[in-house]
Amino acid sequence: MKRFEHINVIPFVDIMLVLLAIVLMTATFVSQGRIRVDLPPARHAEAVSGEQGRQITVTAGGMIYLDGVEADLITLEATVAHWPRDTLVQVAVDRQAAFEHFVAVLDLLRLNELARLHVVTRQGQ
Repeated sequence: MKRFEHINVIPFVDIMLVLLAIVLMTATFVSQGRIRVDLPPARHAEAVSGEQGRQITVTAGGMIYLDGVEADLITLEATVAHWPRDTLVQVAVDRQAAFEHFVAVLDLLRLNELARLHVVTRQGQ
């Protein structure tokens, strides 16, 4: 049996550099592809603490996103059912979205007895 004196790591380094380039390009596209939501203004809104919770976003077209990932109500319902009752949920709804989408999300949260709810708005008049 032939004994190896050394291992050629150059192919491994090449592969790692290609993977690094792919990750960096993907991360750039993800950061630029944020969900566009025109939040309604609120004059008497309170700033929330730095505590991070789960984020549910509803766009003007009625698309629902859970923590930045597109979801429908059935998927949202299945996911929310597994959350602890003290989970902080931040709901951001576009000002042009139909009110029924907002009510559907709130109804789903209420069904699962999630009471720690923050409605995200922007400072305004």
